[in-house]
Amino acid sequence: MATETDSKIELQSLAADVVARALQAGATDAEAVGFESEEFSVNIRLGQVEQLTESGSRALGLRVFFPSQGGQRTASTSTSDLSREGLEQLVRGAVELAKVTGIDPFAGLPEREAFGSQNVDELALYFDDVHDIPAAERIDLARRCEAAAMGFDTRIQNSRGADFDASNARRVMVNSRGFAGEYRRSYCGFSAAPIAQDASGAMQGGSWYSSARSAKLLESPEEIGIIAAKRALRRLGARRVPTQKCPVVFAPETARGLMGNLLNAADGDAIYRNASMFAGKLGEQVAGENITMVDDGTMVFDHALADGSTLRVGGFGTSPFDGDGLPTRRTMVIERGVLKELMLNTYTARKLGMQTTHKASRGLAGAPGIGGGNYFLEPGTATPEQIIGDVQSGLYVLQTMGTGVNLVTGDYSLGVSGLWIENGELAYPVEEITIAGNLKDMFRNVSAIGDDLEFRGSGAVPTVRVEGMTVAGS
Repeated sequence: MATETDSKIELQSLAADVVARALQAGATDAEAVGFESEEFSVNIRLGQVEQLTESGSRALGLRVFFPSQGGQRTASTSTSDLSREGLEQLVRGAVELAKVTGIDPFAGLPEREAFGSQNVDELALYFDDVHDIPAAERIDLARRCEAAAMGFDTRIQNSRGADFDASNARRVMVNSRGFAGEYRRSYCGFSAAPIAQDASGAMQGGSWYSSARSAKLLESPEEIGIIAAKRALRRLGARRVPTQKCPVVFAPETARGLMGNLLNAADGDAIYRNASMFAGKLGEQVAGENITMVDDGTMVFDHALADGSTLRVGGFGTSPFDGDGLPTRRTMVIERGVLKELMLNTYTARKLGMQTTHKASRGLAGAPGIGGGNYFLEPGTATPEQIIGDVQSGLYVLQTMGTGVNLVTGDYSLGVSGLWIENGELAYPVEEITIAGNLKDMFRNVSAIGDDLEFRGSGAVPTVRVEGMTVAGS
């Protein structure tokens, strides 16, 4: 029976082998990416298992480069057939495709001296305890989470269900310029989505979740279920409000999407295509001086455990290398409102005549894209209660709907639901309204940033208040 070490060595050697075969077939450079994963997912609804999935997969992707006058021809292929015949076809397919692709003057791997290394163990991305959770316990955690939500209030009689997910994955990258790297990562999490109903029959949903790289950091399923129930109940009796201009307070889960537009607008590919409001703005003021936005692929957190010990765990966006094989780094994208750096991979940096900021993302096939690590808005000093307390009349946004964001013009318009603020207090729920503004103005009109920064995923933004937005209702 193959051991864990055998599997690790095999995936690395297969990646190295296809790179060597590509070079033998005439490629001047080649890059192979390998993925291996085990995944578990269960959905519970009203206490019963509705769907349970366990799966495993292994696959390799290959990218090859052939020099041509004026640039390089490049192509990529991928396969889950890791037999000798399958790998031969992988290489043959990539080589044949490269012969008929167009010439790209910017294509190519990073320069050899750009590659470095990080201590993978210090990044703390993998924990055996996720794999060790028995299937029965995983199902029970989801069931307990839903039961806590259902039992919290008599107005909750239905549910969209509860889930438990777990995964263990490995990523390997090898290229012809001497780079070879690999890392493993683990994940587990659960959630509940109860439905509340009032006396009139109107229904509202809510949800909440817990996720972690180690099972030791999962929150209590009962606590998560109760939070989900409260989030559903607080939306009962929602109404529309008159159209007006007012302050809008974004809860952390919605502020994350709003402020994430800063990174999207700083995407080097969008800048190159002149498809971003930040085109030509590098080094200029693009937001208020209270806005500092960071993307960091190296973050590791110290978590205090109940027994008094400390557990070091890498962030959900942490990795030792990016999609180009370059070591991840911390990047100050926006500093005190000034656009300091762009989100760049090697390819886009060449097109712009700049240096990569190590933000390449990479799947099995295709060229690297641009993606970040752990991103966050630096927190302020006010509590969420203080931020809301300063609002005489305004909106507290709990959920956004739609995709009405234009990063070229900055126009912003989304459907939302949330709670209305009166005299500094959360007064009643609202829905069927939209909020509108322009991101260029909104990022300069952030009047308060909360102290409640919490990473529940790869991105984290605290409570944010924006002045002078249009709320369209009745």
